[in-house]
Amino acid sequence: MAEKQNVFVLSDAVGETAQQVATAAFAQFPTLDIIYTKFPFVKNDDRLETILKLAKEKNAVIVHTIVSKETIHTIDDYCQNNDLTYYDILNPIIGTFSQLKNVAPIRKKGMTHNLDDEYFDMISAMEFTLANDDGQNPKGFLDADLVLLGISRTSKTPLSLYLANKNVKVANLPLIPSVSIPKELWKVDPDKIVGLTNDKSVLLKIRRQRMIAYGLDPDTIYSEADEIQKELDYSNELYDKIGCYVINTADRSIEETAALIMEKLNLNGYHETK
Repeated sequence: MAEKQNVFVLSDAVGETAQQVATAAFAQFPTLDIIYTKFPFVKNDDRLETILKLAKEKNAVIVHTIVSKETIHTIDDYCQNNDLTYYDILNPIIGTFSQLKNVAPIRKKGMTHNLDDEYFDMISAMEFTLANDDGQNPKGFLDADLVLLGISRTSKTPLSLYLANKNVKVANLPLIPSVSIPKELWKVDPDKIVGLTNDKSVLLKIRRQRMIAYGLDPDTIYSEADEIQKELDYSNELYDKIGCYVINTADRSIEETAALIMEKLNLNGYHETK
């Protein structure tokens, strides 16, 4: 049985940054059973005291993005006096940059979540993407920043939602050999289309596991090797006909695939730092 490790994620805002950093860091230790507990909107009050006492009880590692000096000092003092491991994500960077530029930080919480135009663009992109998921609105292909194509289990929907969070309006279409392609797709600029594919062995494993998870017989046409190959051949022929960019999602995370797409299509002015 894997060793369990509690990780307390603290923030004086919503805690998304702290959670993402903690998850990325502890993912490097797959043999551990990491148990995350997020505490957003933390202030220097009785609730913080309760959180710190619980952390001591569970021997939790504390990861935080607190910007209030008073709250930081309380966390520092408690952790040092009680031999708790803790990581202050933001303040070493803030302190170094403040010294470098001789500019004092404003120390205002939640600065990455201001209700500005970019935030509302993200909400609009998310609403568009949800309304155009799984080919439910072919007319949306013409208004999308990006159209994703792929057979079942090539990560169309999770990738669409991830990109929507980056302000990209995405429409996606599941490819089924027996179902005709909507006429609207042929009116879309091929440079705005990305074809997703996968390895047959990976698809076979994923589809069988999905059937088992639903309590169904894994040996169906959906998870049959020859049928999967037929779907792959069909999709690859379509991609050649369209002339679109193609990505194999096997052994790629959603984040990696999204980065490839945004760089290739230069979405939102994205470029990779070399």
